[in-house]
Amino acid sequence: MTKLTFKRAFRDSLPIMAGYLALGIGFGVLLQRAGYSFLWAILMSCTMFAGSGQYAGVDFLSSGASILTAAFMTLIINARHFFYGFSLLDKYKGTGLVKPYLIFGLTDETYSVVCSAELDDTINRKQYYFFLTALDHLYWITGCVLGAVIGELLPFSMEGVGYSMTALFVVILVEQWLSSKNHLPAILGIVTTAVCLLIFGSDYFIIPAMALISLELVLFRKKLDKTDQSEVSGND
Repeated sequence: MTKLTFKRAFRDSLPIMAGYLALGIGFGVLLQRAGYSFLWAILMSCTMFAGSGQYAGVDFLSSGASILTAAFMTLIINARHFFYGFSLLDKYKGTGLVKPYLIFGLTDETYSVVCSAELDDTINRKQYYFFLTALDHLYWITGCVLGAVIGELLPFSMEGVGYSMTALFVVILVEQWLSSKNHLPAILGIVTTAVCLLIFGSDYFIIPAMALISLELVLFRKKLDKTDQSEVSGND
C-alpha cells in the first residue's frame, strides 16, 4: 500500500512540481541578485517554505528591515493559512509524529490537492498527505537552489519573474473551477476580495478579505454541502 500511495501522491504532485520549480528558480535568481549565495536559498527554502513570504524576504534582507517589520509583514502575507488550515483538522487528525511537518508544509497548492483528491481504500491517507507535502517541499527546495545557481552563472533579465506566483494562483483557480460544478466559493472569494481591495487598499485587504470569506463559507455551508452531495450522487 505504501508504494501505491507514493505513486498516487507523486502523480497528483506533478502539476505542483512544474509550478514550484519555476517559482523556486525565480526566487533563487532574485535572492542571488540581492547578493546572497545558494546556501541562503537552501536555508530559506528548508525552513520557511512560503513562496510569497520568501519573495518578500528578499526585500527584507536587501533593505535591512527590522525583525519586527519582517515578522509583521510575514504574518500579513500568510494570514490566509489561519483560515483554511482549520478545514484540515479532521483530515490531519491521527497523523502522529508527522503532523507538525504537515502543518509546517501546508501551502496553497498542497491544500488544494488534499481537499480535492478522491482517495479509495487502496490509498493510505496519512501516508498520502505526508508524501504529497514532502514532495512539494522537495520541488520547492530544488527550484530555489537551481535559481540561485543559475543566477550566479547565467546573467539575464529579471523582468516578469515576480508575476510567476500570480500565474500559478490563476492556474489553480481555473483548475478548481473546471473540476467543480459548484462555483459559489470561487465567486464569493473573487467578489469579497475585490470589495476589500477597494475599501482597504492593496496593503491591508488580505486579512479582512479572508475573515469575510471564512464567515461567508460558514453561512453558506449547508448549501455548499448539499451541492457537493448532489455532485457525488450525479457522478455515481
